[in-house]
Amino acid sequence: MLANPIEKYQRFNAIELPDRTWPNRKIEHAPRWSSTDLRDGNQSLANPMNHARKFKFYQLLVSCGFKEIEVAFPSASQTDFDFVRFLIEQNHIPDDVNIQVITQARSDLITRTFESLRGAKQATIHLYNATAEVFRRLVFKMTQSQVIELAVTAIRQIRELCAQHPETQWTFEYSPETFCFTEAEFALEVCEAVAAVWEPCAARPMIINLPTTVEVSTPNVFADQIEWFCRHFSQRQAVCISVHPHNDRGTGVATAELALLAGADRIEGCLFGNGERTGNVDLVNLALNMYSQGIAPALDFSQIRHVVNVVTECNELPVHPRHPYAGELVFTAFSGSHQDAIKKGFELRKTQSHSRWEVPYLPIDPSDIGCSYEAVIRVNSQSGKSGAAWILQQNHGIELPPALQRDFSQVIQKISDASSQELSQSQIWKVFCAHYGISQTQLNLVSYQVQQQRPDETQIQLQLAHGEQATHSIGTGNGILSASLNALLDLCSETAQIIEYKEHTLGQASHSRSICYVQIRSQTGQTTWGVAIDNDIARASIQALANSLIPYIHSDVTQDQTQQA
Repeated sequence: MLANPIEKYQRFNAIELPDRTWPNRKIEHAPRWSSTDLRDGNQSLANPMNHARKFKFYQLLVSCGFKEIEVAFPSASQTDFDFVRFLIEQNHIPDDVNIQVITQARSDLITRTFESLRGAKQATIHLYNATAEVFRRLVFKMTQSQVIELAVTAIRQIRELCAQHPETQWTFEYSPETFCFTEAEFALEVCEAVAAVWEPCAARPMIINLPTTVEVSTPNVFADQIEWFCRHFSQRQAVCISVHPHNDRGTGVATAELALLAGADRIEGCLFGNGERTGNVDLVNLALNMYSQGIAPALDFSQIRHVVNVVTECNELPVHPRHPYAGELVFTAFSGSHQDAIKKGFELRKTQSHSRWEVPYLPIDPSDIGCSYEAVIRVNSQSGKSGAAWILQQNHGIELPPALQRDFSQVIQKISDASSQELSQSQIWKVFCAHYGISQTQLNLVSYQVQQQRPDETQIQLQLAHGEQATHSIGTGNGILSASLNALLDLCSETAQIIEYKEHTLGQASHSRSICYVQIRSQTGQTTWGVAIDNDIARASIQALANSLIPYIHSDVTQDQTQQA
């Protein structure tokens, strides 16, 4: 890289617009959307789509709600020509969908384009020619007047051919290529000349499409260009102003959004931003940005995984796991602080009566676009106490006490640190069951009998399976849990006391199982947890207590060992 890049790269000369108004505006509604996946996007693929892939993609676009679809460059290849004919002849174009085709400003190509559209109910003819100074000088060696004459001659031919086919409702679209680095006054002059020939009105709709085929400056500069053009174009109310942003500077989405503020009515782009070089603007990103602001985008991405699967199959290009809204990891938090905030956000939603979405780190509800909550929090060595707790809550209905959340997170972190791997939901569940006794076989409650000796004294008889041995124990206390503790302590190498107990059901039905959590502290100050699940809440409590005492159980407990307390 150069120490002084100014010696090689020239700063873009932005227009002066000190009285710009777009920064004070807001996007209030969705624009007209036009997908260029089947033309612009297809031309960018290493392996362009065949008929089957192209038709599958077309069907996806229709199902998502696109009403304007650029389906082909019919004069460029037989495949594209045949695809247009297939859509028309097989009646695959809904009455509310307008197919669009593109052509260069050459007589033979225009004629071929019209041949492809024969019999269409409605269609848009998209004409473009190079207007930017660098193209005029370096590529085509044309003067400004020659560029205008080329466009005007082409549009005259297009209008004549449209008149010869009145059975089709025609829309005309013109793109000065490339608008963003064409001199503002000249871009205006070309568009005025083209509009003068077409004479836009309700019967002859016209779109002026202003592309950033190569981004050359920041999005605010493009917004100034759009506002300036809208102010100065003489037939502004008679035409639709469209933008076609590319993403060379990585600001295609911002460019499109600011262009809407500046007066644009329509946006052309591709799903997930496919296109030449760094791609076209991402229409999924744009639409869901609007959705997150409470604006109905007029596009349906409620099954985003299906959309991703079809697009990746047809384009043979992956969608990045961090791609906005659509990537596999965009709703996933590994960081402990993020997980804690997200978990608390979901907990608050359970208690709130209003429906406002207020979950930190998640701009929209994943379920709105067909994503489950399962992947919102995933656990690795970076996760905190909320990560594993969320996994257990979402998959098993388990609400861990805060102290147990901290304890379990340390267990999980040690395992994750040792493996340097993410832990799956099933792995976390297995670790939980093993560590807190749910799956232990050392000391299992077979049966219990409770007798109320006095109002403040309970006696309990426990029959326990200690390995392959049966063990009986009796204890008394002021309740079932304290009596059970006294019964079990005779099996232990040291005394202990209960310091926390919690229980809850694992479902809404009356017959749902219950889970109990018990934390004890031994006489040496060590604390351990036990957890148990059972249809009988008393049985679950006793078993959870037994599980918490496993580390202290004598290894030589005998079959007839009994405690009287």
